[in-house]
Formats: sequence, C-alpha cells, structure tokens
Amino acid sequence: MNTNLYLKIKEKIEEADAIVIGAGSGLSTSAGINYGTKDFDKLFPELVEKYGFTDMYTSSFYDFETEEERWSYWAKHINYLCIGRNAENVYKDLFEIVKDKDYFVLTTNVDRQFLASGFKDEKVFEVQGALTKIQCANACHNKLYDDTKMIKEMLKEDKDCRIPSRLVPKCPVCGGNMEVNLCKDNFFVEDDYWHEHEKSFKKFINENKDKKVLFLELGAGFNTPGIIRYPFEELTYELKDAFLIRVNDKYAFVPNDIEDKALEVQDDIAKVIKEIRN
Repeated sequence: MNTNLYLKIKEKIEEADAIVIGAGSGLSTSAGINYGTKDFDKLFPELVEKYGFTDMYTSSFYDFETEEERWSYWAKHINYLCIGRNAENVYKDLFEIVKDKDYFVLTTNVDRQFLASGFKDEKVFEVQGALTKIQCANACHNKLYDDTKMIKEMLKEDKDCRIPSRLVPKCPVCGGNMEVNLCKDNFFVEDDYWHEHEKSFKKFINENKDKKVLFLELGAGFNTPGIIRYPFEELTYELKDAFLIRVNDKYAFVPNDIEDKALEVQDDIAKVIKEIRN
C-alpha cells in the first residue's frame, strides 16, 4: 500500500468526531488467532489422534458421544482462543490509535480481544456472544454465567479427552445441559448485558449522526454481512458526513454509490494498523 493512502487513513482518523469500529473474523486471523489447520496437529495431538480433527472451526461442530468428552474439547478450544491468550499486538495497536477518540466497537468476534487490549467494556458490543460465557443449552432462562474458573478446572483434570462427570456444567434452573454462548442457533441467549450494549451502540450512532463519523471496518467478510458490512455501507450512504474505511485482504471493495465516501484497503490488517500507529 502506498504512503499517500496511509496518510489519508491517518487524516480521516484525526478529523473524525466519532469512530465506529466494525471487526470481523479477519481481524483476529490477522492477529494470529488461527481457527484453521496451521499447527493444529502440534497444539492438539490428542484431538487429532482420537477424533481425526484438523482445525478449530470444523471440530466445533462435532457431535460428541458424551458431555464429558464435549467439555474436554471446549475447554481446550476456549483456553486456546481466549482464556489462555494475552492481548495480541494488532488489538493493542488499534486501541492506541483510538483511545483518545470517541469510539464504539461492533464485533462478531467471540475471543474477547478488545476487552483484553484496553477497550472499555461499555464501548464494545459483542454481537455473537463470547467464549467466556455459558448458557442453558435450551435457553430456559435469560442469564449467562462466566466459565473462566470452570474451564481452568476442566483443563487440570482432563484425561484422555474426558473431564470428570462432576465438572460437567448443568443448568441451575432446568438441570439440563449447558452450552457456550455463541450465536449458532435459535437458542442463543441475549441477556440484559447484550441488550444494554445493543442500546448503547444505537445511541452512539444517533448521537453522532450529524457529526463526522468514521466507520473503520476491519476483516468483515460475507459469513454474516448483515451485522457489520451491509449496515456500515448503509450508514455511510445515509449520514451526510460519514466516511468508510474498509480494510480486508480479500473483500475490500465498496458499492459504487459510496465510492466517493470510502477507502478500499486490500491488505493485511495487522500491517495496516501498525503503519497507521507509527
């Protein structure tokens, strides 16, 4: 990417009255949080040997025979992607760029990297849930529970890809199975915390609709384009002083009707963020 484009991005960030960050899976991938096949066999040889798993993504859909095996897997999954991971540099660099600005984050990522990197909790809306929360699998009640301590205990007592039965979480209301709070079906629980953050996001947009708003979209592709990608395009079109910067190593293109209010940046996100901060 040429120097003039970096300068343009910095200029747009500097002059913005408000910045709305939209972060998809591409941001975490660029940070090195890998759901794919890279090093999976070295990280989880026991999962490869027992189940023939090849990556973090497809293995999450596996139909385990027992809850003891299922939670043994999820303990490893959650620890690798979230609990056992420090804030990655790209997220820390992003925070340094916007920390003195009026910002809000809308993200489909569930790894909690924004919170780990210094972003204020009330400024981060995790639309599709978080790996550190569990819920009733049948959504019998509208409450989530922190799983951090539970996951650490599971890892300590895990043996041959199973955890002790006494560590299998059960719903405190109906006694049924528990599930990680991820938006994958109609049983996804949106608790009070979720709705408060949804309201805060809408309020942020409304309060800044007549100001210079910069939509900084990072790694949002087409798995769930209706959450970040399409709404950012619509808001950029509708708001008079809005501007969109779309950073994506594959899908950086923008619609023709907002091309004069947007920058397409087809490059590695971590590289772009690092250059902007320098």
